[in-house]
Amino acid sequence: MIAAIVTIAGLSTVFGLLLGYAAIRFRVEGDPIADQIDALLPQTQCGQCAFAGCRPYAEAIAAGEAEINRCPPGGEATMIALAELLGRDPVPLEDEDAAEKPKAVAYIVEAECIGCTLCIQACPVDAIVGAAKQMHTIIDDECTGCELCLPPCPVECIHMHPIGETIQTWQWPYPKEAAKGATHG
Repeated sequence: MIAAIVTIAGLSTVFGLLLGYAAIRFRVEGDPIADQIDALLPQTQCGQCAFAGCRPYAEAIAAGEAEINRCPPGGEATMIALAELLGRDPVPLEDEDAAEKPKAVAYIVEAECIGCTLCIQACPVDAIVGAAKQMHTIIDDECTGCELCLPPCPVECIHMHPIGETIQTWQWPYPKEAAKGATHG
C-alpha cells in the first residue's frame, strides 16, 4: 500500500514539474487571434466603434463580445477581411452613413486657425502640428480621417477633403452580391 502511495506521489511530482516547465517554455503573450484581428484594423484609435482603441475592439471581437462591423474608418474592406479571418459571414456595417462616406483627410484653413490646440489634443494619431496661439496644419500622410478634430474646433476651420484615387490607392471593388452570399469553407 505504501509503495502505491509513493509511486503515485512520485508520478504526480514528475507530471507537475513537466507541466510547470511547459507553462514557462510555451507561454503565449496575449491572444494570437486578437493580434491578427488588431493587425487588420486601421489603427486610427478613434473610438468610433465604442471602444477605447483598436486593440480593445480586437480583443472584444476575439472574445465574441463585439461584432465585426463596427469600424467606420476600416469600412467594408476591413469588415470583409475580419469575416474571412474568423470564418464568419460578412454583415453590413453598423453605421450606414460611415459606410458610404469616401475616405478623407482633415484640412485646416490656416487663415482662420486661432491656435487653440484643441484639435491637437483630440487627434489620436498626432497628425496635427502647431503651437499655442500659432497656426496649425495637418500631416496628410498621418491623418486617418477619423473626424475627431472637428467637434473641438471653436472656429470651425477644419474641413474634411476626400482623398482622390491614385494608382497607389485604387483597389478592385468587392462585389456586394458576393459579400451577402459568401460562404467560406
